[in-house]
Amino acid sequence: MADKHFLHGADYNPEQWMKHKAAVWQEDMRRAKEAGINELSVGIFSWAFLEPEDGVYDFTWLDEVMDLLAANGMKAILATPSGSRPPWMAEKYPSVLRMDNERKPYVYGARHNACYSSPDFRRKVTEINTRLAQRYANHPALYMWHVSNEYNYECHCPRCQKAFQAWLKERYGTIDELNDSWWNTFWSHRFSSFAQVESPTTPSFLGEWESPNHNLAWRRFCSDHLADFFQLECEPLRKYTPNIPVTANLMHTFPGIDYFELGRRMDVVSWDNYPRWKNDERDRDISEWTGFRHDLMRGTGGQKPFLMMESCPGAVNWDDVNTLPPPGTVLYQSLQAIAHGSDSVQYFQFRAGRGGSEQFHGSVLPPDGSTDNRAFREVCEVSDALCRIAPVCGSRTRNRVALVYDWHARWALDYAWTAHRFHQKYEETVQSHHAALCRAGYGVDLIDQKSDLTPYRAVIAPMVFLLREGFAEKLTAFAEAGGLVYLSYMSGYVDEEDLRFITQPPLEALTGVRTDELDAWDKGHENHFCWQGREWPIHQVAQLCSLRGAEALAVYERQFYKGMPVLTRNRVGDGVCYTLQARVDTDCLTHVLGGLLREGGIPPLVEHLPEGVTATARYDEDGQQYLFLLNTNREAAQVALPKGYRSLMDGRETNGPVMLDAFSVTVFAAL
Repeated sequence: MADKHFLHGADYNPEQWMKHKAAVWQEDMRRAKEAGINELSVGIFSWAFLEPEDGVYDFTWLDEVMDLLAANGMKAILATPSGSRPPWMAEKYPSVLRMDNERKPYVYGARHNACYSSPDFRRKVTEINTRLAQRYANHPALYMWHVSNEYNYECHCPRCQKAFQAWLKERYGTIDELNDSWWNTFWSHRFSSFAQVESPTTPSFLGEWESPNHNLAWRRFCSDHLADFFQLECEPLRKYTPNIPVTANLMHTFPGIDYFELGRRMDVVSWDNYPRWKNDERDRDISEWTGFRHDLMRGTGGQKPFLMMESCPGAVNWDDVNTLPPPGTVLYQSLQAIAHGSDSVQYFQFRAGRGGSEQFHGSVLPPDGSTDNRAFREVCEVSDALCRIAPVCGSRTRNRVALVYDWHARWALDYAWTAHRFHQKYEETVQSHHAALCRAGYGVDLIDQKSDLTPYRAVIAPMVFLLREGFAEKLTAFAEAGGLVYLSYMSGYVDEEDLRFITQPPLEALTGVRTDELDAWDKGHENHFCWQGREWPIHQVAQLCSLRGAEALAVYERQFYKGMPVLTRNRVGDGVCYTLQARVDTDCLTHVLGGLLREGGIPPLVEHLPEGVTATARYDEDGQQYLFLLNTNREAAQVALPKGYRSLMDGRETNGPVMLDAFSVTVFAAL
């Protein structure tokens, strides 16, 4: 236990200080150790220095940096440089440039704009990754590979069109199968060969942009194509450094990539966390959103501990309004990450650059390297806290409530011509359910439709509009075996290919209800339902259903569907399935979900949490529980602990009410 420690580090760009390295690099090592930093991520945007011209490599400067890290007892998370290639590459190999959806080629600039179909880019990436892996395979500082940076992908060039067509042929086999799967008889859009299929032109009107099936297939291809490129990047790393773990930093709910599928290819998932703190009552909502994203990222890695690869020790510089976080915020956001399963606190950036678009982004050190500033002091405070809670490192969650977030369901809703077109609020709806569960005192695991359900006692699945193959059967088996299932409106509308069902919808037997109609409102409509003595407002969406074996627990009180079911229960084998047929706010969901889970014999981590306080728990391999209480209020709050605990922050033992400091995270070990 004493040897455990969290990663505490930052993105480091020593190449930006090459002309000043004699004065800067050694000073940076001293400052990092002074701040309690034990890791630096290097090489992320270094391609122009590693390969200043085609085939001419210079690793001597990186050798020096890696040696400095080792000499100072620090770890290196070494990046592959594909996130931003140098200008000479675009000049010599124009194929590396992407093409937009209007079929116009990019010019060199910015970052993340390389074409992953380009044979030149794939070759150059393989070459430099191989050289990095071979050179540093046995270096004592090498701790982990950081593959690229904040992957994204969408390119419409001719090579990507051919790759898309090959992907379609692999998926569908014949063009007739594709036409049937996409319902292409509509508007006489039946293709006679795969070569006729091009990428959608959304949002322009140059070509195909209205077919939801076509758009869904393109989104799936882009995600798979990126995952294939990730595998390409990893091949030399895993060949020459098989014992060094591989990660790639994700971007929470980024819509273009199925992060569950990408996460399944990583050894460790990491992500970049940038809450937009406002220093007022809005920070409670921001904290809930951040907790949701932490849990989602942990879920993409199979619930293993993840890494918070980036966070800001001050104000960011890219928001429309860059609000300065008040004192204590860096500590809160750091411990919040640990509370939700992170084994690291890392910052962007270590020393700020003098120029470029990130020159005013928050950093551990300003360009002059001085430490007489609040950011540095707060990083030292985080280091002290991480040392105090070191026994938590490596522990995992054991949550019994799963919440489904599925990129394929989201994509289908994004392109669905129904309800609030282009504004279906899938992400917001799942997050609202997450916030409700946390407010009710539950720890939550985020999963997708392919995840294993056996560790859980309850599965909460809002807006699973598209049912991936086998998911309905898996949910039904889960309920029959004694599990609690909850489904919301707009669930089970289409199959894996985004086609409506012509036989009994797969969820009907599970829910015991038949979906009849869907009503979407503007701000002028209102409705409500009554449950357990309270009246609950309904917002924007009301689904009308008929009972087919379920019982109505609550009904609509207004509109022409007054008296129709809105909250239903269906007994299924040894378990139960609930449905909520309308969109409600988080307060209502807290009351409903908390009540249903308690009725189902699933207790929360902590009962009767005050408003603005949530709880999470991690468990080590011996079963030791570490309880985190997060107070998002700007004033102190009191919580009654369920049993005896010892605070890891100050060592005090307690078996009753505890006072939580304002906007704080407190960590306890169960006695």
